[in-house]
Amino acid sequence: MDQRIINLFDEYTHAPLTRKEFMERLMKITGGAALATAALAVLEPGYANAATVPVQDTNLTEETVNWPGDGTTMQGYLVHPKGKKKRGAVVVIHENRGLTPHIKDVTRRVAQAGYLALGVDALSQFGGTPTDEDQGRTLIGQLDSQKTLNNYLAALTYLRQRPDSNGKTGCVGFCWGGAMANRLALSDPKLNAAVAYYGTQPKDADVSKIKAHLMMHYASLDERVNAGAATYEAALKAANVKYQQFMYEGVNHAFNNDSSPARYNAEAAKLAWERTLGLFKKELS
Repeated sequence: MDQRIINLFDEYTHAPLTRKEFMERLMKITGGAALATAALAVLEPGYANAATVPVQDTNLTEETVNWPGDGTTMQGYLVHPKGKKKRGAVVVIHENRGLTPHIKDVTRRVAQAGYLALGVDALSQFGGTPTDEDQGRTLIGQLDSQKTLNNYLAALTYLRQRPDSNGKTGCVGFCWGGAMANRLALSDPKLNAAVAYYGTQPKDADVSKIKAHLMMHYASLDERVNAGAATYEAALKAANVKYQQFMYEGVNHAFNNDSSPARYNAEAAKLAWERTLGLFKKELS
């Protein structure tokens, strides 16, 4: 697909660009409404065919759980292997559209690897993630930044206090969630591991506070997010923070999202996921 189309879709996803403006600009690139509609069908998520771990997998237990947040009751999708065993726990942090079917599938993938996996719904205060992704993006923009951080910190506390937890916690986030993973590493000294997929970096942060082992996955074509990568890495080095940083050549932002075929890259996603699970095995077992 024309890289201009992918860049425009990234702008639409992350900037205050209305759908009308997006479609008008898309039609200018493609040359007409029919081709624009065809391109959009490949860009927008297709959840029905993208699940890699079935809902109600016989080896997993799935449930909806709640915990007290900052002025609200938080809700999440908790998945873990069946059987009584204390396990490391992982908070899964969604993109800027909410707790979508794709992120629930990622949560099941984490559980399938042997962990307590909690997909937090950051939009709990609005009644949960809507089915309309544009509405989800709008609601994400209405969240209070500090309260949202507090709600994720409360999720980590909730997991540590569960009787089936071994007390070790990690997080993995994508896009908006990647940025939140970096913030959690800065804000929770008990966090053992944090993985940020194409997540923006904290601004003017005291990275010496970070105790977690960090892992950052970047896409080489993702100029917006990559702009802050070198500065963040320099700060991490100076503070002697444990980290691993990987750049995946020739791939786009959201390369892990297999529900969006235009940006998904199977090879990069597979390698990044193997590295992510390797970190969790080292730090959460």
